[in-house]
Amino acid sequence: MGKVENHMVGTLTTGAKIGAYIELLKPRLSFLVAFSSGFGYILASNGQLNWANLLLLSFGGMLVSGASVTINQIIEIEYDALMKRTKNRPLPTGKISKQDAAIFSALVAIVGLYILYLSTNPLTVVLSFVSLILYSFVYTPMKRVGPIAVFIGAIPGALPPLLGWVAATGVISFEALIIFGIQFIWQFPHFWAIAWVGDEDYKKAGFKLLPNNGRKDLNTAINIMIYTLFLLPLGLLPTYFGVTGLNSAVVVTICGCGFLAQTFSLMRDNSDKAALKIMFGSFLYLPIVQIAYMLDKI
Repeated sequence: MGKVENHMVGTLTTGAKIGAYIELLKPRLSFLVAFSSGFGYILASNGQLNWANLLLLSFGGMLVSGASVTINQIIEIEYDALMKRTKNRPLPTGKISKQDAAIFSALVAIVGLYILYLSTNPLTVVLSFVSLILYSFVYTPMKRVGPIAVFIGAIPGALPPLLGWVAATGVISFEALIIFGIQFIWQFPHFWAIAWVGDEDYKKAGFKLLPNNGRKDLNTAINIMIYTLFLLPLGLLPTYFGVTGLNSAVVVTICGCGFLAQTFSLMRDNSDKAALKIMFGSFLYLPIVQIAYMLDKI
């Protein structure tokens, strides 16, 4: 692969090289991290927003997330090459060398953490660094060990809204833990639906993400349903504790019921089509819920 990498890197145009580096950062995923961080910040600001700090928080969070997923790709380069959905990424194709990607990820992480240091507080910086370590160096290798990886990965995955709250207040309050908890629980049906749909591809790389010994059966579908069910009471906690109002509670309940209804189809037929609907439903649920909370607060 080294020869292929050197040849590919040498033949790329400047524009293509820049595009490959941007692709390493997984912009869509990193944007969602930035959005969730901004959501937590807005929710904690009580209508007194510092727009400059909000933008810097979102940008810094996006860079730290980008560094995390770049390190993930460096560690998993040989596994990405085996899977259909990842074999065309910049590292397996040799568009970027492993060494250049490592330098790039370090620079991006440093810049991201420094921006957070300038615009937020030490606790936010520390939690962001912990999130990077957990995702890159704990969750990533654990994917080949067993479904415990989903639990581990859900921690850094749920930290962005908590980070936003901490950036605005400087403390980890029970309100911050509530919005952390909602995103934490959401990730189980989200990740398991993705793992169900991509099961064949994941097995090529030895990834073990599905519960119940990795089987696509009724027990796994029940696990997905139970975690989705938890989102209904969890989604109402911000209203119960006065963080948000009744309007968002209505929206969250409707979204939660719709999300839960999709899991019954999977329990009925254990089909990839039903899992795909849950996956897309999960993509819609979180931003709609977070937007509803924010609109209720502004």
